[in-house]
Amino acid sequence: MSDRELNFAKTILGDRSYRDVPDDEVLRESERLLSAWMAGELRLERPKLYDHYALLLAALLRRTRELEARVAELEARRE
Repeated sequence: MSDRELNFAKTILGDRSYRDVPDDEVLRESERLLSAWMAGELRLERPKLYDHYALLLAALLRRTRELEARVAELEARRE
């Protein structure tokens, strides 16, 4: 484990705007970082971690809306 604390959002975004990072990448990298953090393999800036959950939550909200629309479309076809 490195003693260096990673910034959650900056690690995922790099030099990009949050609008330029695909939701799939945000979700994949969030899972990787959070899993490694919980296993004690990575250190994350804890005060910042809570602030940067917004990145993950925004991707999850968009994915949820997308899935709800797909379910509604499938249900409409079935009827």
